[in-house]
Amino acid sequence: MSTDQPSAGAAPPPDLRGRGRPDRMFTILGKLITILELIASGSYIRRRPPQQVDHDLILLVEEVRAEADGARSFRLVAASGAQLPRWQPGSHLQVLLPSGRRRHYSLCGDPADRSSYRIAVRRLEGGHGGSRELHDSIGKGSALAVRGPRNAFPFVGAASYLFIAGGIGITPILPMVKQAAADGAPWQLVYTGRSRASMPFLDELTELDHDRVRIRPYDRYGFPSGAELLACAPEGSTVYCCGPAPLIAGVRRDFAASAAVALHYERFTAAPIRDGVAFEVALQRSNRVLTVPADRSALEVIREALPDVAFSCQQGFCGTCRTRVLSGEVDHRDRVLLENERADTMTICVSRSRGGRITLDL
Repeated sequence: MSTDQPSAGAAPPPDLRGRGRPDRMFTILGKLITILELIASGSYIRRRPPQQVDHDLILLVEEVRAEADGARSFRLVAASGAQLPRWQPGSHLQVLLPSGRRRHYSLCGDPADRSSYRIAVRRLEGGHGGSRELHDSIGKGSALAVRGPRNAFPFVGAASYLFIAGGIGITPILPMVKQAAADGAPWQLVYTGRSRASMPFLDELTELDHDRVRIRPYDRYGFPSGAELLACAPEGSTVYCCGPAPLIAGVRRDFAASAAVALHYERFTAAPIRDGVAFEVALQRSNRVLTVPADRSALEVIREALPDVAFSCQQGFCGTCRTRVLSGEVDHRDRVLLENERADTMTICVSRSRGGRITLDL
């Protein structure tokens, strides 16, 4: 976000005593007036940026609810009964499952409620097992180790909003909608899914302004284009979008022709690789050399050889899959490593080789 700065003016004329600089009292008074003018216009007021929080917590599952076909919510409380760390819309928890899997789930409850967190999870039969484990093995009274909250999808102030959610993508969007409504900001929500029965939190959405909420199940309206989803964007609005890859791709493709001016989105899984080049990855401890095709990630290929390699977000923001690099030049595409870590560390879910072979400590 840019802020207009006052332009430098001409040098002030000498005062009555011929001095080449302004009187000190008038200088201070001028600065005070400028600050007061900025405050009055609102230009000097800034919303504090979301703070990254990193807490290790043991939480108990207080309640499990069926929110839609194949989707359950889990209400979590501190095992000690203490208040939980604060969070902002867009935040997520990293959940360490009993199997050792790590998964990220958006917080979809009330940020003002520090007695509990709520996450919602859709069971994916063809996934990597995290959602099935939560649905099949975690119930009321279960203990879960979590880290967070963290925010990779921050909600920022804007003149007006269009929210777009697809299926379980409603989870980060729901607290944003409620925050916009509480702030009195103009907003619209377009919520899509396979069917009404598959769409979580419809009951909660009916409690909001009904005229602002558009429910578009695919079995009635078909899969929408980006232009259809963006059609109700208020002039000059900010768009927040979360859902499956085809939905996000359509919104990104048609965004420039819409009335909105800013787009923020969060994916369920890794973005498709469009500019990749094939490379080799050598696993030093496993004594293997693998070829990573142009359209696949190093993580995907390595997991076929080493199924137990740790991973979570698959988008380069959590750092779970960070791996020591022994040789080779890395094309870093993550959002988590510090500059001083990049000389010998790689997030294998998104980063690639700049050319040639990379040798990893695996």
